[in-house]
Amino acid sequence: MESVWMEDTKIRRREPLSRDMEVPAVVIGAGLAGILTAYYLKQEGIRAMVLEADRIGSGQTKNTTAKITSQHNLVYDVMIRTFGRGMAEHYANANEAAIGEYERLIREKGIDCDFVRCPAYLYSKTKTELLKREAESAESLGLKAYFETDCELPFPVAGVVKLENQARFHPLKFLADLAEEVEVYEQTKVLKVEGGKVETAGGTVTAEHVVFAAHFPFINVPGYYFARMYQERSYVIALEGAERPEGMYLGIDSDGLSFRTCGNLLLLGGGSHRTGKNGGKRPDREWKYEMLRRRAGEIYPEAHEVLQWSAQDCMTLDGLPYIGRFSGRKPNWYVAAGFGKWGMTTAMVSARILTSLIGGRDCPEADIFSPQRRFTMKAAKELAVHGAYTVQGLAKHLLPSGNREIVQNCPHMGCRLEWNPDEESYDCPCHGSRFDRKGHLLDGPAQTDCKCKGNEAF
Repeated sequence: MESVWMEDTKIRRREPLSRDMEVPAVVIGAGLAGILTAYYLKQEGIRAMVLEADRIGSGQTKNTTAKITSQHNLVYDVMIRTFGRGMAEHYANANEAAIGEYERLIREKGIDCDFVRCPAYLYSKTKTELLKREAESAESLGLKAYFETDCELPFPVAGVVKLENQARFHPLKFLADLAEEVEVYEQTKVLKVEGGKVETAGGTVTAEHVVFAAHFPFINVPGYYFARMYQERSYVIALEGAERPEGMYLGIDSDGLSFRTCGNLLLLGGGSHRTGKNGGKRPDREWKYEMLRRRAGEIYPEAHEVLQWSAQDCMTLDGLPYIGRFSGRKPNWYVAAGFGKWGMTTAMVSARILTSLIGGRDCPEADIFSPQRRFTMKAAKELAVHGAYTVQGLAKHLLPSGNREIVQNCPHMGCRLEWNPDEESYDCPCHGSRFDRKGHLLDGPAQTDCKCKGNEAF
């Protein structure tokens, strides 16, 4: 189930780390956030080495729908009321600047990555008041946002929020070009980090600054990110023969879908759920890809599916990413995580903020993204829900496993894994680690495979 981006892009292989080294900065993770951070540090005259457990772009970057936008669902109205207008402006400005920086880089370097400026829309079939408030809030922050009742979608809507001058692109084509300017070691899994020493099987890297940009930090203490984030799965099918809109669309209703043109294809997404919570044995249950195919047949009866894939999104308790110092106890550790469903824009925001912090420059926009920001009421409620899932998952691991081949407990913290029939994987409902039928690791924060019943690693 490879994404459309993987169909036509091959990124040059890099050698694994094979000796001890010392550098000013080391970045863990060669996705878009990690590569961009290393690139900007290099522009500041700071040598940064990137360590990647697999291949460049092999994590979440390859599975995105690649919308570069400041429109992150219904975010601005809530943000103004929760954090105040000043911090909300910082969020909006940082994301708008990220879009402009992508365009500048792409033009300056002549990167052929299908970059297109286009509007982004939120739509609803019923919730006009929510959309109107969001449009007013976004406009008050300086964004070119409007509430409208007409749009390109081939079904009736109650209204949309239109945000002008956003963008879309091919993320792996962009990443392949930019990675040529960065020092990367592939097939180099980080095993342990202590202070400024980053240990791998091929050698230890000693650095003044350590950046965790591998989607979900695998170190539990300090930071406690395992308690402050959870993960969601979402699904995409690529349709040929469907009407392709100019703009990018996201539904805010419970059954809302994502629409995005990609060449001669339409990318139709939806079906989000907490990782590890897509199981069930009801014979009449409609799985996520089935739902997308049914909806596609209703909306675009002449279209046919050519690809399908899924993504893993890291969600924070208050809905905003964690970008900044990893912990007050580790002033030279940094983190870029919890991007939600907006990893493309947030990757650029992360790179610019972390580069400023490491370079010792002032960065006013960092306040709203700081992992040490104020703990909100929404975050407290989400923490209770998240904690309940963790307690349930940990309690289940004491019960007998129904699988004869693997021990169905996640090696990260011991939660009981759940079977995901859409993707034929074992998923952790606590923190989102995923494993194939044989127990091989697919997604972290777990660092190792599951064990077989005889306690031998696969």
